[in-house]
Amino acid sequence: MLSNESQLIRISQGQLNVLERCPRQFQNTYLEQLYSPSDPEHEKRQVLGSRFHLLIQQREMGLPIDSFLKTDPQIQNWMKAFVNTVSLAPAVGEDGLQQTSSSPSQQWIIPKLEKQTFRESEHYRTLQVQSYLLTVIYDLLIADSSQGQIIDWKTYPKPQVKQKLESNWQTRLYLYLLAETSDYLPENIFMTYWFFPKQGEAENIKFSYNHIWHQQTTKKLNQLLSQLTKYLSDYEQGVSFPQVPEGRKVCSICQYANRCGREYEKNPEVQADNNTLINLATIEEISL
Repeated sequence: MLSNESQLIRISQGQLNVLERCPRQFQNTYLEQLYSPSDPEHEKRQVLGSRFHLLIQQREMGLPIDSFLKTDPQIQNWMKAFVNTVSLAPAVGEDGLQQTSSSPSQQWIIPKLEKQTFRESEHYRTLQVQSYLLTVIYDLLIADSSQGQIIDWKTYPKPQVKQKLESNWQTRLYLYLLAETSDYLPENIFMTYWFFPKQGEAENIKFSYNHIWHQQTTKKLNQLLSQLTKYLSDYEQGVSFPQVPEGRKVCSICQYANRCGREYEKNPEVQADNNTLINLATIEEISL
């Protein structure tokens, strides 16, 4: 499991979140592959959300999606909300002219942007830091000569506390990676989350990056990865990852609490969220 001079281990924002929250939970989830049964309702929402992401990707590629939308009213409503609120310009046809028709065959066409130089759905980007390959997949990346925009969509209600999303490693790592792998200054990088609940209008939360935030992320990221290297080295010698101090709220909502000798209050949403994390043991090590 340890990386050496000729190998890198892929690390995602999900794994960073778990590692920062509780190293022992990281061990149980990724190294020992311990899972509890997932919540059926959560799985259903996850499948629906995955289909929505896939259809947006197909739309961005210019592929027809009408037939798929007709089979699911919920996804059709989400797509309408996406086109009406997220799209950055009126729809255009193959000839590049703005469409005035409201027919179903025209309403899902990709908008044309005057200053756009690059636009890609499911954009994959990596960066080596220490012995790890940081990996992100942007739902949509829009970049021109002056700025880069990361767009991410969620099929659940907008969070009440913006600060929690700001401290989440998805936000921190996505912004950090674009700054490190492009010529943009941090101040010219932005990220917008769009939330599509079952009912109601789509809402968004926007973040503007900056140099100070980038420095803070760089420092914290290197500290976290250095800790992980030490934990993995100790683990190979039979030493478990450390636990968080007793009394922390994270223990009361962790499915591994009993295994750690802590009290556990069943929380299906948190439990299901943990079940969706990728197993580190299955992540390919990259030969240099």
